[in-house]
Amino acid sequence: MYRVGKFAKLVGVHPQTVKRWIYSKKINAIKIGKEYRIPHSELQKILGDGGGNRIAIYARVSSNIQKNDLERQVEYLKNYCKEKNYAIEEIITDIGSGLNENRRGLKKLFKLVKEGKISKVIIATEDRLTRFGFKYLKEFFNHCGVEIEVVDKKNFKTPHEELVDDLITIISHFAGKLYGFRSYKRKKIIKQTKKLFSE
Repeated sequence: MYRVGKFAKLVGVHPQTVKRWIYSKKINAIKIGKEYRIPHSELQKILGDGGGNRIAIYARVSSNIQKNDLERQVEYLKNYCKEKNYAIEEIITDIGSGLNENRRGLKKLFKLVKEGKISKVIIATEDRLTRFGFKYLKEFFNHCGVEIEVVDKKNFKTPHEELVDDLITIISHFAGKLYGFRSYKRKKIIKQTKKLFSE
């Protein structure tokens, strides 16, 4: 639900114009006290096509040494959108752990979602958006009128491989906090952990 001023800013008109739309029944609004609140569905209606073509793609890798992988991930998502005839509005990338909630790109994505500027987010796999708690994010995005579309819905990893990946991610994250993300100790701990689970 948007206040009149916020709604006006999102659609690019003067607040008085929005009020005229309300009075003339062009858009639906709910009166709360002396103010009006406008549903997100009305924003989609004004912006056109129900928001169906306002697409953002989000790609992430864990470290700087994977920059080439990040570029390939972006190209993969762009080609997917081309096949689906999706018009890409935003391309957002991050380099950082899936456990890190302070990623710059993720914050930008949240802002776009909350402001109703996109209607769909395209990601390669669920863990690109977050390592844990994907269902909570999906529910939040849906509440804001935004759909998350996962390209690779099938997970070809075994339960054991998924568990190992998650454990290595957690260990890597906390080792980085203790010793620094570029430290030798962190790399050594990760190497030993991988070796342990590969045996």
